[in-house]
Amino acid sequence: MPSTHSKNVALTPELSAFVDDLVSSGDYANASEVMRAGLRALKDRHSLDDISHRITTALDQLDRGEGVTGDPAKVLGGVLEAARNRHTQ
Repeated sequence: MPSTHSKNVALTPELSAFVDDLVSSGDYANASEVMRAGLRALKDRHSLDDISHRITTALDQLDRGEGVTGDPAKVLGGVLEAARNRHTQ
């Protein structure tokens, strides 16, 4: 994969050895692949943290009686549609 943006990073000796081990094992072709995989995992974790926060907020709202009423299938359909629209923006 050609690099579109180059970054220099400083690693601790332990992290550097970990990257070297992953490359030596054949799991990754080079250190750049390791770093990209690690950044993707970090990005996914941040997304999960955001989802967890939203769920906690929603549950707190439900506990306070601030929930949405109506046909569950229609309510869920509306929520899923809103999520799809937000994701494509």
